[in-house]
Amino acid sequence: MSTITNHMPTEELQALDAAHHMHPFTCNGELAQKGARVITRADGVTLTDSEGNQILDAMAGLWCVNIGYGRDELADVAARQMRELPYYNTFFQTTHRPAIELAQKIAELAPGDLNNVFFAGSGSEANDTNLRMVRHYWALKGKPSKSIIISRKNAYHGSTVASGSLGGMSAMHEQGGMPIPDIHHINQPNWWAEGGDTSPEAFGLAKAQELEKAILELGEDRVAAFIAEPVQGAGGVIVPPDSYWPEIQRICDKYEILLIADEVICGFGRTGEWFGSQTVNIRPDIMTIAKGLSSGYSPIGGSIVSDEVASVIATGEFNHGYTYSGHPVAAAVALENLRILEEEDVLGHVQNVAAPYLKEQWESLLDHPLVGEAKIVGMMGSIALTPNKETRAAFAADAGTVGYICRERCFANNLVMRHVGDRMIISPPLVIKLEEIDLLIARARTSLDECYARLKEDGLLQSA
Repeated sequence: MSTITNHMPTEELQALDAAHHMHPFTCNGELAQKGARVITRADGVTLTDSEGNQILDAMAGLWCVNIGYGRDELADVAARQMRELPYYNTFFQTTHRPAIELAQKIAELAPGDLNNVFFAGSGSEANDTNLRMVRHYWALKGKPSKSIIISRKNAYHGSTVASGSLGGMSAMHEQGGMPIPDIHHINQPNWWAEGGDTSPEAFGLAKAQELEKAILELGEDRVAAFIAEPVQGAGGVIVPPDSYWPEIQRICDKYEILLIADEVICGFGRTGEWFGSQTVNIRPDIMTIAKGLSSGYSPIGGSIVSDEVASVIATGEFNHGYTYSGHPVAAAVALENLRILEEEDVLGHVQNVAAPYLKEQWESLLDHPLVGEAKIVGMMGSIALTPNKETRAAFAADAGTVGYICRERCFANNLVMRHVGDRMIISPPLVIKLEEIDLLIARARTSLDECYARLKEDGLLQSA
């Protein structure tokens, strides 16, 4: 663990931050008035801020710190690689050992014939790659008109123009001229919010069949691929009904549509398997990876590509790539991260210890008057806040008003639990211990109680 200590006063750091640092997905003017919370150290599942508060990070950073904070092994590997070969590109018929070894290791872990890796610096970049790759793939096969990518509303696939277009979040599409042409969105399989009186099974089937309807309306000769996360993460940890994914796979097979599984969140143990595709039993042609690949210790992402797609792409020059594709330091760190996940049997800990206990404790929150649904897969979970459990009602207040109040109570109680609209979500490090899960649930309950009291006081317990 780092021994670096920051001696600057919090207020001074906040002032400098407000003066010069533009934060992502933030109203920077409001944050400047409030002051950012300054994180100075981290170890295991615990963050320390500049005031010395110990914060349980139930989001693993941004869904990424799978092996927990403070692993010296990754720092040592990074330092070693920086001294030996700090950087070289893989553009001009050159390569290097970290990229070679990491690609081989990823191919070994990935299911089926996903044996080829195109590296990027993030999941956003990797999904940009996927968009170009699938269109180029069909062009090389003599079908250049197959250019439409179908995605889902409320999906998140990154925040560049291309990946933001692939995503289906309206707030993002309102800025920057998105979505770009030839991106089509169908409805998400969110039974709690959108299922009405339909059973989850019938609802899941109906939402999946929207893909077939879209293919037929747009034209099979125009549709290149369908992209989706096995479990929607940033959309609110939306777990589809069991009927959903088998039907999606059937439709992709029937119409020869490439299936892209965005595994940026679900990959590398988050769902209890190496990949979420294995958890939901699908056979993607391309998988997007990032986050848990290096546990967030170094920026890296990529696309794992099937032998069929890679062999077609290999017939000509693919005019695409990034300066930091397969960066040697990032690749070396990712390799060490994968070694730890394997040798310390972190997935076994998830499957046999952490996930079953977390599921039991998480679902116990259903007895709280604010909680209408508690969903969890592996180490990613969500609860739906509602003023009326029986009707699955939304709040009369603007969407996200209640979720934000609850999130602020969580942060005040030294718990990082995120809100998406009026859903609260968690994604703790995979190495979390049972006593830390108990602490997580205790702080969540306290925060829910305080949120409930605030809603009653402010008259916000009204149904839409």
